[in-house]
Amino acid sequence: MSKLTLDRILQQQGFGTRKWCQALVADGDVTIDGTVMNDLKSTFETEGLPLAVMGETWICRTHIYAVLHKPADYECSRKPSHHPGVHTLLPDQFIRRDVQPVGRLDHDTTGMLLLSDDGRFIHTQSSPKHHVPKVYVATTHDPVTPQLIELLLNGVKLHDEPAPLAAETCKILDEHHLEIVLEQGKYHQVKRMLAAAGNHCSALHRAQIGNLKLSDLNLAEGEWCYLEESQLAQLAPPFTI
Repeated sequence: MSKLTLDRILQQQGFGTRKWCQALVADGDVTIDGTVMNDLKSTFETEGLPLAVMGETWICRTHIYAVLHKPADYECSRKPSHHPGVHTLLPDQFIRRDVQPVGRLDHDTTGMLLLSDDGRFIHTQSSPKHHVPKVYVATTHDPVTPQLIELLLNGVKLHDEPAPLAAETCKILDEHHLEIVLEQGKYHQVKRMLAAAGNHCSALHRAQIGNLKLSDLNLAEGEWCYLEESQLAQLAPPFTI
């Protein structure tokens, strides 16, 4: 582990410029275990260091691995066009650390959205060659039929796609809900596949990535949490810190 001065640690964690972080320390706004730390020369092991900055608790992490239960009408963009960005639901430090969504969900799609500032993690979880299975629950305008499921499993032809796209698995949940598992992650893929199969997707929710289920994380819409090692291991492929 590396040892850094407190102002450099705060800058690394996204609390602001080094000058601003030096002022936080000098003004006594940083505590460790309840003790004010205002010596700019003292050094500390960074990973796992518990801080309180202006009363806000923070655990130092080399990289951030997090998951957001994305609500509808939020865009997965740093420069949103018509709706608020998902970053407005996250700590300001995440923006300064360049934490990014791993892939994107449409503004009206809800559910599991991974976030990280680790390029290796982002590539592993978003690259098509890793075949990461993602589980979606789609609400349909017309009733779900066995024929619709068969079409989605066999593959449907989409405009601008060279070959038909098929679901990995697909099943009926009830009259107007189906569960579909995809690996490709094409633009508006579920919605376009349902349209090509003769139905319409009126709502879409991503419920699972790999073996990690959003329902197991107990997050309300708009809430987020860090992913710990045991949860990262449930992704596909499993990820180790």
